[in-house]
Amino acid sequence: MSPSSTDTKLTTAKTIISTIGSVAAAAMVIRSVSRDYLPHELRNHIHHTVHNFIKRFSTELTLIFYEFEGFSDNQIYTAANTYLSARITSDVRRLKVSKHDKENQLNIAMEIKEEYVDVYSGVEFTWSLVSKRNPSVEYLVHDEHGRTTKSDKRSFKLTFHKSYKELVFNSYIPYIITTANEMKLSDKTVKLHTVERKTSYTRYPTQWTYVNLDHPATFDTVAMDAGVKETVMKDLDRFLSRREYYRKVGKAWKRGYLLYGPPGTGKSSLIAAMANYLSFDIYDLELTNIHSNSELRRLLVATANRSILVVEDIDCSVELHDRVQVEKTRRSQPRGYVEEQPKVTLSGFLNFIDGLWSSCGDERIIIFTTNRKDKLDPALIRPGRMDVHIHMSYCTPSAFRMLTSNYLGITEHSLFEEIDGLMCQVDVTPAEVAEQLLKDEDPGVALGGLIEFFEVKRKEIEEAKRLREEEELAAKENEMKQQEDGINN
Repeated sequence: MSPSSTDTKLTTAKTIISTIGSVAAAAMVIRSVSRDYLPHELRNHIHHTVHNFIKRFSTELTLIFYEFEGFSDNQIYTAANTYLSARITSDVRRLKVSKHDKENQLNIAMEIKEEYVDVYSGVEFTWSLVSKRNPSVEYLVHDEHGRTTKSDKRSFKLTFHKSYKELVFNSYIPYIITTANEMKLSDKTVKLHTVERKTSYTRYPTQWTYVNLDHPATFDTVAMDAGVKETVMKDLDRFLSRREYYRKVGKAWKRGYLLYGPPGTGKSSLIAAMANYLSFDIYDLELTNIHSNSELRRLLVATANRSILVVEDIDCSVELHDRVQVEKTRRSQPRGYVEEQPKVTLSGFLNFIDGLWSSCGDERIIIFTTNRKDKLDPALIRPGRMDVHIHMSYCTPSAFRMLTSNYLGITEHSLFEEIDGLMCQVDVTPAEVAEQLLKDEDPGVALGGLIEFFEVKRKEIEEAKRLREEEELAAKENEMKQQEDGINN
């Protein structure tokens, strides 16, 4: 390279740098003058005009997904947050890490102002998380504990070449929503929600609180008749697959189960198995803690989709009165009687089970349990409210085989036939059998102890029967004696 050529290039570079410096200086002067002398409205007009002029030559399209739409969560924002949290690479320098006190794992997400490039069908899509630090509108967010907090107006910004607009709306966004839903199901920890009553004054004295459901029951381990178990599983699978069918026939997407039978027959274990099988949260509703229909309505509306509402021991948990009974009771009270706080009524409760309020949510399962089906009001268990009635019976041979497989690890034994015969003579619950099998790890010793338990149980039943017959005989003799005394007098 000749010296003259080098000098020429240096001169050219100096000219370019000088020009850039002059333009920058002029821009600074113009900006300063416009800020000091031009009205605010005129400055905004000039800014938008220049911005729109530049935007005409841009090949990019940007979509904004706000965190909230009114008072509701934005499904796309939530799905994008879940989707991106699993795809963050080492290219992202700043991450947001959190952990709730009732969760076992860390929650990792994008931090504000960070960017991530995702590739879908060979096309690059740039995601960034933005936030308005001083939003013009305050967003009030209710968390799972009922508290109210102020939130920034956050949003995801998706930028891509505008020629892929149809791909984004028709394929990419649905793919993100589907993937996020699958991730939530695979990583979900089933929760058990119960009603908590606050001692201090609050606007809502009762609210749901939860713990992780660590119950190990599954359909593989629950001890019940094999045929009944298979029927329940098929019914659940059928229910999950019929979303469009329920819409077509105009019914709320819910299913009602009534579990009835003596204590210890595995009703609670079956509920836990159903929750683990479906990955549905459980809402355990104790009606004695509810003081009014309005309070019940607020709690039921607060339950999530894909959940199981459980009302255990419905026959004795609360006395449900219909409107006629309530009115008769009110009229029978003496003058000046101060009426107590209104309780949950039968009509109010049924309205939430299958009335208008039952449609406030999808994919719901309602389970009633009772030890005495005959004591229930027929209005509670008619078809349409409790669709499936499951009798949780005393231990059967098939349930016994399941228990020995779970507790002793055996499927055959020489004592099985004798125990099967004893089951036909003496009613025992699966819980009682399980308690005996827990006493020894040796199958022969455990099964021998179970046979002894049957003998003791049979003697107890015979003794109870003898005492009952003696009491009945004594009652009859006493009645006859009273009748004779009446005749003589």
